[in-house]
Amino acid sequence: MFKTLRSLFSPAQKRENSRVPEKVPPETPAEILSSGIDPFPLATTLEFSHDLPLPNWHMFSVWLEAIPSQESRAIAWAECELAWLKHLREALGPTYHLMRLEQTVVLSSLDSGSLKATFEFMARTSQRILRLLSGIAQVPEWGHDILIIFDDDETYYNYVSRYYPDAGEFAMSSGMHIGHGCSHFVTTKSDLRTIEPVIAHEMTHGCLSHLPIPTWLNEGIAVNTEHRVCPPPAPLYSPREMHEKHLRFWGSSEIQEFWSGKSFHRSDDGGMLSYDLARILVTHFSADWDRFRAFVLSSSSADSGLAAAIENLGLQLGAAVASVMEQEVDESWEPNPSLWDSPPEHMVSSQMPANLSFQGRCAMKPRSVPKLRRS
Repeated sequence: MFKTLRSLFSPAQKRENSRVPEKVPPETPAEILSSGIDPFPLATTLEFSHDLPLPNWHMFSVWLEAIPSQESRAIAWAECELAWLKHLREALGPTYHLMRLEQTVVLSSLDSGSLKATFEFMARTSQRILRLLSGIAQVPEWGHDILIIFDDDETYYNYVSRYYPDAGEFAMSSGMHIGHGCSHFVTTKSDLRTIEPVIAHEMTHGCLSHLPIPTWLNEGIAVNTEHRVCPPPAPLYSPREMHEKHLRFWGSSEIQEFWSGKSFHRSDDGGMLSYDLARILVTHFSADWDRFRAFVLSSSSADSGLAAAIENLGLQLGAAVASVMEQEVDESWEPNPSLWDSPPEHMVSSQMPANLSFQGRCAMKPRSVPKLRRS
């Protein structure tokens, strides 16, 4: 477990002057935030789902706007993040600890060695992402890099269920970047070997959260960056098998789900194939980095990057996909927002099972996961 992380602290590689994360004091969580002109009653605005608290971020944002100083707003935001995490720590139980090193905060029950290695990995991964995605990625100016590692799958799904519709069937995930309110990453420690790619994938989403890019582009960049940071093991399917799956699955209606982002939430092979198609497209488009960077910076989820692709890449997105699928160019494969069931979403990004080998985690069946049904 933690094969790469643990190796950082083997006797032969002991690092000098390595800083140790500090425990956030375990005092009673803040009831009221006092950074503003008028106090903010944090405790009375907490909303609970499965006994897990979350602030009413809308109410907090309204209160935050009344603070005249930008610097004071940033301080208040960070204060609110920590206060909320203290409430969440209390709700999760005494085995959980809230640890901080500079701007990185981890809420978990990890042992000290694994926790220290996690902080080291997050710091190195953040710097690698910024280098790999030069001119595209940026570290958020406000707040902390927050990672919540739940002890078990049931608690994880109970927590993330609030970000899904009340009914439906959704693919399983091994980690998620939550963009609603306070940006943070969530995962579980049920299989610690998956934490590294989850962190790399979700930190990439965090570094792209300032861009209104479509889901397919966001996920394609995240998958490729994850593979650069954490080379994946051998995939479950050969390239030929994956290609045949693509050919059997995609049609004009399915490709509209891809452009809108809806197909990434499918619990059948469509979810798996969506991530792989996004990976393929980003791999091809990013061969000319300068043009790709311009494409990303001008892309919009409203048209799934159609106009930006024409202007910066000199191609039609539908034609690019048709070429991959060995299909004749057809206008019905172009992004067409009028055919989408709902406006595209890019706030919450869910990661596919570890290493995108698509082996899945279907063997893991929590006793009960309200609101989420998994195949």
